[in-house]
Amino acid sequence: MLGLLMMTSIIPAFFYDIPDILPLLYSSLITIGIGLLSYFFTRSSDFVLSKREGYFIVSAGWLIMALLGSLPFVISGHIPKLTDAFFETMSGFTTTGASILTNIEAMPEGLLFWRSMTHWIGGMGIIVLTIAIIPFLGIGGMQLFVAEVPGITPDKLHPRIRVTAMRLWAIYCIFTLLEFILLMAGGMDWFDAINHSFATMATGGFSTKNNSIAAFDSTYIHVVITIFMFIAGANFTLSYFAIAKRDLKKMFFDQEFRFYTFVIVLTGLVVAVVLVLKRGYEPGFALRDSFFTVVSLITTTGFCTKNYEEWTLFVKIIMLVLMFLGGCAGSTGGGIKMIRHRLLLINVSAEFRKLMHPRAIIPIRHNHKIVSSEIVSNVLAFFYIYMIIFIFSSLVMLALGLDFETAISAVASCLGNVGPGLGQVYPWGNYAGIPDFGKWFLSLLMLIGRLELFTVLILFSRVYWKQ
Repeated sequence: MLGLLMMTSIIPAFFYDIPDILPLLYSSLITIGIGLLSYFFTRSSDFVLSKREGYFIVSAGWLIMALLGSLPFVISGHIPKLTDAFFETMSGFTTTGASILTNIEAMPEGLLFWRSMTHWIGGMGIIVLTIAIIPFLGIGGMQLFVAEVPGITPDKLHPRIRVTAMRLWAIYCIFTLLEFILLMAGGMDWFDAINHSFATMATGGFSTKNNSIAAFDSTYIHVVITIFMFIAGANFTLSYFAIAKRDLKKMFFDQEFRFYTFVIVLTGLVVAVVLVLKRGYEPGFALRDSFFTVVSLITTTGFCTKNYEEWTLFVKIIMLVLMFLGGCAGSTGGGIKMIRHRLLLINVSAEFRKLMHPRAIIPIRHNHKIVSSEIVSNVLAFFYIYMIIFIFSSLVMLALGLDFETAISAVASCLGNVGPGLGQVYPWGNYAGIPDFGKWFLSLLMLIGRLELFTVLILFSRVYWKQ
């Protein structure tokens, strides 16, 4: 599947009559060949997949896909170093959007299209895509879906996981097509429109322009992308119920969605007020730029219309904090996720109440249902491990010689799958100046963050390998 999707990048190469057709063709044939060989040697296996194998297949599969996905960049010679090509591809598949390219517009259209396609594939998960489109694999797939789908527990739409995955992808494709049409209507050409639609719905952030969305001086385009970033950062199962079942109540009464919306509205208004009072913005432009930036960072998309490095220190700190939030569970966004933040806040409130009423039994509820102590424990462990990884990784990047701002924001950005950061990796900067070891290390953080920590980290535990 990856090889076939890679082959679609030949279409814009033909259209623009550029010489990157053969590298794309060779890369896709190599990828297809490896896939067919893998299928040939395992087609008669009656192996029953368990959760243990599911975690390994998701993690190892992602690494293999990133290696194969980097072939077009290496073979074409436009990103000759494997380190840089792997970083760019891992950033694409994990929908991070961090780039080592110093001149994006100099890249051939075929490679830019493939670069955006890695976003779109990774958006809902390579493994979910495979289960949805290749049912003849003969595996149940629930273990893979649990390991891959963002969030604490996937909200199953159908007991058969393949049907669930196909429904999610249908919604994903509908939104991508709709955004493409709206961007075309706003004056974008078809190539820019399809690339930015891929990146928006995947909450990725790869652009075809050096200045990201700022290259399009159009309020209409900025608003359209803001709306679709917001949609992509929400739970896709809620979108399914809203569109297919016409059940808007499920969306508006979902407590995570309401919390997600509240945080965006509050933060957007605060930033807009600061821009008006401290930077002299017109109120309309302040609202447009603040909400675009806030939505972009909370959903971990990473598109930019303004360089928030030039805003006040107060706003820069807010932007750094936003990198730790993330979208909703079941979205294509990265980060810690809104549902975890909400449960943490509820748990803190419950602890205060217990101090006043030691004998009281105070259940933690989400959507009016009691959350089990196991899930609360999982959330606390996730947050604790996330912060330990952030602190340790920041020290590693500081040891490599990066300045403080660049080190902590690069780690926060890659671990949260955001893309831009502060300092050297500011909105219109890049990761080209990071040492090679740092790029491999940040690539690992992208993978760990994209697969929700435990999926990857459990492979390094003794209990995983113990019989």
